Amino acid sequence: MSNLVQKFREYSIWRSGVMASLERYRAWVGTMDLSDAASDQRISRALGRLAEDKLSIAFVAEFSRGKSELINAIFFADYGQRILPSSAGRTTMCPTELLYDETFPPSIRLLPIETRAESQSTSDFKEQNHVWTVLPLDISSGDGMLEAFKQVSLTKRVSIEDAKNYGLYDEDDPDIGLTVSDDGMVEVSQWRHAIVNFPHPLLKEGLIIVDTPGLNAIGTEPELTLNLIPNAHAVLFILAADTGVTKSDIEVWRNHIGTGPGRMVVLNKIDSMWDELRTPAEVDEQIAGQVASVANTLGLTQQQVFPVSAQKGLVGKINRDAPLLAKSRLPALEAALSDELIPAKQDIIRAQLAIDIDELAASKQALLSSRTRNVVEQLVELKSLRGKNENIVVHMMKRIDMEKKEFDGSLLKLQGTRAVFARLSTEVFTHLGMDVLKEEIGKARQGMNKSMFSLGMREAVRRFFDQIQNNLILSGQKTDEITEMMTVMYRKFSTEHGLALSTPMPFSLDKYRKEIAMIEGVYQKQFGTAVLMTTPQVVLMQKFFDSIASRVKQTFLLANRDVEAWLKVVMAPLEAQIREHKGQLKRRRQSIERIHVATDGLEEKVASLEKMQAELEVQRRTLAALEAELKNAITEELDSLKVAA
Repeated sequence: MSNLVQKFREYSIWRSGVMASLERYRAWVGTMDLSDAASDQRISRALGRLAEDKLSIAFVAEFSRGKSELINAIFFADYGQRILPSSAGRTTMCPTELLYDETFPPSIRLLPIETRAESQSTSDFKEQNHVWTVLPLDISSGDGMLEAFKQVSLTKRVSIEDAKNYGLYDEDDPDIGLTVSDDGMVEVSQWRHAIVNFPHPLLKEGLIIVDTPGLNAIGTEPELTLNLIPNAHAVLFILAADTGVTKSDIEVWRNHIGTGPGRMVVLNKIDSMWDELRTPAEVDEQIAGQVASVANTLGLTQQQVFPVSAQKGLVGKINRDAPLLAKSRLPALEAALSDELIPAKQDIIRAQLAIDIDELAASKQALLSSRTRNVVEQLVELKSLRGKNENIVVHMMKRIDMEKKEFDGSLLKLQGTRAVFARLSTEVFTHLGMDVLKEEIGKARQGMNKSMFSLGMREAVRRFFDQIQNNLILSGQKTDEITEMMTVMYRKFSTEHGLALSTPMPFSLDKYRKEIAMIEGVYQKQFGTAVLMTTPQVVLMQKFFDSIASRVKQTFLLANRDVEAWLKVVMAPLEAQIREHKGQLKRRRQSIERIHVATDGLEEKVASLEKMQAELEVQRRTLAALEAELKNAITEELDSLKVAA
């Protein structure tokens, strides 16, 4: 088992352990009647984040650099043969995602290239099952899988006009003539996108592998530029050891990948530098020189460049040839992926979980403390009645009635707050609603269609992004108003009635603004500096805007979902504490009433409350133990799970 596979399984075990602890915590909190809508949402969100946790690795390179062979070597050597097609020339003609979704049978879903003529992105088409060509995948046959995978290599011939409509023909490209046949037809990929649903052990655990076409496709397929590459947790940029860094390599690295966490450069095909007429030391020195050159050109440290031979690594694994596998240097790359990528992903999930768990723990402990404090207050009240006359009992009943009257007065004021809350909630969506976004997208498209000049088109897109950001700012101002209003109300009930409330659940639209800014940054890199665009570039820009619109829609859908969820629960802790306090006042009055009617019930009630106090102490210790178990599960290191794996 490779280090990468081992580490991924450890990560999966860790994730399952955290989910089990969280489920136990939720079940106990529910049994003890400590749950409310806000905490339920937090727990469901945390469980959903863990269940849907994915780890995406994108492989990017010019054609014939050995991308598919590297994927075979790292992930599919256990099948004893190549699974992805790998041969001289171009083998991956369209972006290909390898993943596992148990709701679909093993299959290859293929999106026809003709869809590029429509004003929809690949992401939009993912929701339209009828558009895709679906081929079954026989996972019991290696040869059958290899044959099915060859679909991503297929091409077709179309007219120059169709190629222009698809954004795949640039008449100003000096090499474009090489793609045109004698009869005036152009060779293009048969498919726009491929999704391989494959129950590989790592894919079942949430790994997604993205195999990209050659570098020229990076600039022409918006799905790669806007979604697959930016969202990948790791990007492996593959170069050939014999050619080093070409001009197109540098362009793609600077414009679409760049330095950052999870970005690695693989110098493949070092076996081309193995030379029996040189000593091993001389070969190593030559490889080291090429590594240093690549690192210097791309602005990296030499530790970020991994020289490998994917082909020899695959052969070494299949034939169980340990010396050949070691010579291929593939294990060093796998170790880097497992030791850097997976722990970094775990740290992100940990940080998100820690915030949720800390706030959950604080709210549950506060609720238990409130119950305990109420029991203690009742005990003090009842014990003070020992030997007292009837007038004292009546006085205490009046005092409780006064507390209830004051509390009811606060509840009346809360009704006014609810009305303002409802108004502000509606106003949040005045600028965030999907209808508003649809209108802005329509305006931008109209502006682009009116101007075939680059300046006018860029201005239409700039206005679109400015308006979208402004809409998010205006909606954010409304959520801030709601938060401020609820903070005042929380503080009022805490100070005037002793409710155990901290601050309302915070909310911010900042992450969505950053997402929009990132999308705009990708667009600017692609089109922001063009002085004058040719007709094919104009078509390409329109294709990019289709994908931009789709990506912004997804961002706004998430923002709407999160705002709606937050609005539903921002009052939940206050309402839970109000119910608790009303119940406590009612129980206190009933206790004193019973004692007023029958004084011999005093000692029984004191004993009952003392028993309740002891039970609450047991609950407090149990809650603390469950919180500690949950935090230990979250902070557990992957290495400690090796035995279990």
